[in-house]
Amino acid sequence: MVAAAQAVNSPGGLTLDDLVYRRERTLAAITLVLGIIGWLVVIIGTIGIALVGLLFAFVIYLFAQSALIAHIKGNGVELSATQFPDLYEQFVACCNRLGIQQPPKAYILNGNGGLNAFATKFLGAQYVVLYSDVVDAMNEHADGVRFYIGHELGHLRMRHLSARLFRLPALWLPLLGAAYSRAQESTCDRHGLACSASGEGAAKSLAALAAGSQRWKRLNVAEFGRQTSETTGFWMSFHELIASYPWITKRAARVMDLNSKLPSRNPFAYLLAIFIPYAGRLGGFFGFVILVYIVAILAAIAVPAYQDYTVRAQVSLVWAEAEYIMDTVGRSYETNEEIPPSLEALRLPNALADGTPLRLAPEDMYLEVDMEAGVLYLAPGIDGRGRVTWRCEPGDGMSVTQMPAFCVNGVQ
Repeated sequence: MVAAAQAVNSPGGLTLDDLVYRRERTLAAITLVLGIIGWLVVIIGTIGIALVGLLFAFVIYLFAQSALIAHIKGNGVELSATQFPDLYEQFVACCNRLGIQQPPKAYILNGNGGLNAFATKFLGAQYVVLYSDVVDAMNEHADGVRFYIGHELGHLRMRHLSARLFRLPALWLPLLGAAYSRAQESTCDRHGLACSASGEGAAKSLAALAAGSQRWKRLNVAEFGRQTSETTGFWMSFHELIASYPWITKRAARVMDLNSKLPSRNPFAYLLAIFIPYAGRLGGFFGFVILVYIVAILAAIAVPAYQDYTVRAQVSLVWAEAEYIMDTVGRSYETNEEIPPSLEALRLPNALADGTPLRLAPEDMYLEVDMEAGVLYLAPGIDGRGRVTWRCEPGDGMSVTQMPAFCVNGVQ
């Protein structure tokens, strides 16, 4: 590898250190630490069962990735000194500029109308894939293919694919996951710039993603760059904050001038974006769907729990108000060794202080309380010394989870 401080033969005499977007290393460290902590919490919390799930997920990934590599090798055209030598020469030259001594394999694959390229790896081997539509569209623009090659080589050089699994729990976090992805893309745009002859050429390559395979030729790059002023609005800011890529207008402006000061985002957009989990390449809409799903799960857990908590508080209040009645009924039984015929016979009220109806069952001495939530039974029992004790039992409309622990266990 070429020394980090060595200048790259590219616009502005960039060094290899300059190719890394300023925020990427910080975000990489944060996501890695939080990701590892997240995995530890999951593994410890599931007593290691999560490791089985991870192994299963790895097997699925292995088969899916092997299918992708097989598709590339079986249906794509590998670049070489004898196969599309013009493109291969640009590919090797870009590797040299970026200090990559062992170039990965490069292929052209039918793009089916898509302007794109991607980098991937499988079992240690690295691959760069160019879509045929990109190559054809950039036929009249020498920097076009070089920029795309450099961008994808940037992903491999920076090892963006290597530690993704370790960061996975943190990448779902609102704002953080999307910010790290955008920083990676900005870094790779700089790699693409390093392989281009000029910033304007790199910007036109990016603009092809917006203007299409033909219109980019007549694009006014400066005018396109001025569209960044429109990205300061609330919704523009919000959708960029939850997206994997910066707006193309910003990307083009940055490669035109790495020191350009772009318009800031609307600060209020952060207040909404902080609630949207990052959904990766699926996009912001799926992040919103994930949010709805999480809220639904939390509601399914929290609402019943809150309802149980509310009823438990009411049962505790009933228990406290009925304690005198329970004591009186219990003492009557201990003295007379028979169940009182009614509450009236003991000169006790048929309702609590708040009007809640109360009834004594003469057959088993249960006190029946008709609460708004349902029926609560205050059930008697006899301890080893012949004394009456009381406990709670749920009746119609109530459950054990709504009973306070002290009430279920009983008191003397």
